[in-house]
Amino acid sequence: MKKLLYLLILACNFAWAQMPDISNVWLNNSKPYTGTIGDKGQELKMKISIAEQNKKNDQEYFVSGYSLVDENYAKLEGKFTITQYKDAKRKGTVFGEYELAEENKGKHSGIFKGRFIYTFKWNKNTEKIEDQHIELTGDWKSYDGSLDFKTRLKNQ
Repeated sequence: MKKLLYLLILACNFAWAQMPDISNVWLNNSKPYTGTIGDKGQELKMKISIAEQNKKNDQEYFVSGYSLVDENYAKLEGKFTITQYKDAKRKGTVFGEYELAEENKGKHSGIFKGRFIYTFKWNKNTEKIEDQHIELTGDWKSYDGSLDFKTRLKNQ
């Protein structure tokens, strides 16, 4: 009976454990993410200006910002959802998915969808995160369905 009680307490602790708020990570120190879109590797920039942890689901973050391809500037909003976290002594890796919708301004606006990997090193002396890398890999599809491109973005 004692073992069952300890097991139940342990399970409850895991169930109510909360993810720390890492909203600032998505802001990328106010720098844009840079990368490519399409087969020809056209330059893509994306800047996240607002990021906020979902109060009902701490694994989810609401974000807004803009994307820029050539002279096509579009506001966007959406979410990042953490699906897995791996922790080593000095290195952490966070895996997840993102979906970002641009404002509908015609043929060259659509939805970004894909996966992200966020890796970082933990400096136990300064108790700060160092050497952060974020990579967003996925697809962009126009609202009318006529355009569909692979995308790849990284933080600077």
